[in-house]
Amino acid sequence: MLGNDIPTHKDDPMNPAKISALLDTLKAACSRQFRFNPRRVAANMRYVKTEGTAPNLVHIFRDSHTHSQIELKLTMVTLRERQADDTHHAHWSEAEKTRYRHTDAEIDAEIAAKQAALDYTRSCALYQDHREFLLSHNKSWPTYQPGNPTAREAARALIGTLSAAHDPRLADFAAQMQTDDAEELTHLLLAPCHIEVEERARPAS
Repeated sequence: MLGNDIPTHKDDPMNPAKISALLDTLKAACSRQFRFNPRRVAANMRYVKTEGTAPNLVHIFRDSHTHSQIELKLTMVTLRERQADDTHHAHWSEAEKTRYRHTDAEIDAEIAAKQAALDYTRSCALYQDHREFLLSHNKSWPTYQPGNPTAREAARALIGTLSAAHDPRLADFAAQMQTDDAEELTHLLLAPCHIEVEERARPAS
């Protein structure tokens, strides 16, 4: 989401105003050192924790999607291409760096494409025919039954079953989304569910 919310980590005790100031420093440093678009940094990076002690204090930010991390020390940043808890997986691929360098126009086009995909999913036969089934696997939904698989597990299994049956609704959905990847189709199919669950949980104005 691209907005004005202050990105924070759920377990972080730091003052939100301090985190906001650190984020401003992070955006400026990433732009200066790596030509990252500050808008992308603000949208994707979440403050995780502070490590070390002065004068070697570093603030750790993490991408909310890829989990790639950035260290902020004073006004300098370092991309953590290897992480202590994930030494076998390389982060900060060239593709990810390129995505962080996208222009505002490219970001706007990406947002528009995601919204178009969401609008299509909400109205397509595949989602409409399985909407209640998918929602029932979210713990906060009224029809949820304890012990059910997670929504992602249920959606993944559904995609697998429909694929094996050569279901035309899934074929149409995959063609519209231009992917046959089961994990990506699972993610796309669940997107409207996440929004409906969030909307239901939001206090009435």
